Amino acid sequence: MSGETPEARANRGPFAILFGVSVATAMGNTGMLSVLPAIGRQIGIPDALVAGIFSLSAVLWAVTSPFWARQSDLRGRKPLILLGLAGFCVSMTLCAIVVSAGLHHLAPPMVIFGLFLLSRALFGGFGSATNPSAQAYMAERTSREERTQTMATLAGAFGLGTVVGPLLAPLFVLPFVGLAGPMFAFAAMAAVMLVVVHRGLPETFKPGRGETPPRRRLGILGGLPWRGQGAAPWRDPRLKPFLIFGFLVASCQTAQTQTLGFLIIDKLGLPPVKAQGFITLAMAAGAVAGLLAQWGLIRMFRMGPRDLMRWGVGAAALGNIIVAFAPDYAAVAIGYAIASLGYGFARPGFTAGASLSVEAKDQAGAAGAIAAINGLNVVVAPLFVLLYEKIGWGPFVLNALILTALLAYALRQAVLASIDKGGAREEATIAGLERSDEGGV
Repeated sequence: MSGETPEARANRGPFAILFGVSVATAMGNTGMLSVLPAIGRQIGIPDALVAGIFSLSAVLWAVTSPFWARQSDLRGRKPLILLGLAGFCVSMTLCAIVVSAGLHHLAPPMVIFGLFLLSRALFGGFGSATNPSAQAYMAERTSREERTQTMATLAGAFGLGTVVGPLLAPLFVLPFVGLAGPMFAFAAMAAVMLVVVHRGLPETFKPGRGETPPRRRLGILGGLPWRGQGAAPWRDPRLKPFLIFGFLVASCQTAQTQTLGFLIIDKLGLPPVKAQGFITLAMAAGAVAGLLAQWGLIRMFRMGPRDLMRWGVGAAALGNIIVAFAPDYAAVAIGYAIASLGYGFARPGFTAGASLSVEAKDQAGAAGAIAAINGLNVVVAPLFVLLYEKIGWGPFVLNALILTALLAYALRQAVLASIDKGGAREEATIAGLERSDEGGV
C-alpha cells in the first residue's frame, strides 16, 4: 500500500497482519501437500487414498465458506478470522499427531487414513472462515481506488506461501517426529498468528450491518447473492463457459500436483524420506513458474483473459506431455514447471473473464462460483492417482488431452472467444486476484 493517505497509513498494521495470516496458511497447506506422497508410502496408505485426504476438506470448504461469510456480517470480521486460524491450527496439529502415530505403526494404515481424513476435514469446515472475513475486513477499510490493489496484494500472499511452504517443509523433518514434523511446525506458526491477530488486529465492524436480506435469492454454488438474469451462476450463459473451463483446468492442475510426488519417488527409486528433497525442488520450481506468470508475464505482455486461457492450456498440455514421457527427474521437473506456467496463465484468465463478463451487481455471485470450483476440483484427484497406479503415464496424458480439448473450446466457444478486453492495467490487477484456495483446501 502506498501510505499516501491517512487511511492507508492506518491500514498498514492490519494489512501486514492479514498478509502474514495468508502466508502462514498457504505455507502450511502446500507444505503438507509436498510431504503427503512420502507419508503415504511410509505408512502404507494406498496412493489414491492419500490424494483423497484433501477431498472431504474441499467439499466442506465449498459448503461452509458462504456460511462463514454471512456469519462475519452478523458477528464481525475479527472473530471469524480467529475462528478460521484456530481451525487451521487444530486441524494441522491433529494431522501431525495422526501421521506421527502412523509412522510409529501405532495403528493399521486404514485407521490412520480415516483419522487423517477427519483431522484434515476440520480445516475445510472451520479454516474456511478466515478468507472471506479477511477480504471483507480489508474491503471495509479501503477506498474504491485502493481496494483492488489491496486485494490483489493480499492474494499474492498465497502465492508467496506456495513457494515457501514446500521449501521449509524438509527442514522440519526431524528425528522422532519424522515426516510429521512440518505439520507440527506449521501448526505452531498458526498459533503465533492467532496471538498476533488477537492482540494486534483492531475490530471496527458493527455486527448486523451487513446482514443478507432474507428474500434475496442465494446461489448454491458459492452461496452468494445472485441476480444475474434470475438464474443461478452456473446456469447463466455469460458465466457457464468460464465455470466449465475453470473446473477442468483446476482439476488438471490438482491432479498433476498430487500425482507428482508419487512419480518422483518411483522415478528415482529412493525411499520416500530421501526422495522428499527432490519433490520439494520440483514443487518449488512449479510454484515459481506460476508466480512468474501471474506477477510478471501477464503484466509485461498486457495479456487479456482470451489470450491467457488459450496460451495457458496450451503450455499446460505441453508440460503434461513432457512429464508423462520424461526419461529422468530433470525432465519431470522441467515439464512440471512448464505446466505450472500454463496454469498460472489459464486460471487468472478464466477468473478475469468471468469477472468482466458480468455487471457490477453480479460480481459477488461470480466470485463465489469461481471460489467453489477452485475447491471442488480436489475431489477428482484420487481418480487420477488411481490411474497412475495402473498406467504411470496415464494421468498426464489424460490431462494433456483434456487441456487440448479446452484449447479448442477456448478458440471456438462464442463467449470465451469474444470476451471483451478491458484496460490492460485493469485486467492485470483482476488476474492478480485469482486464488487457488485448495492448493489450500
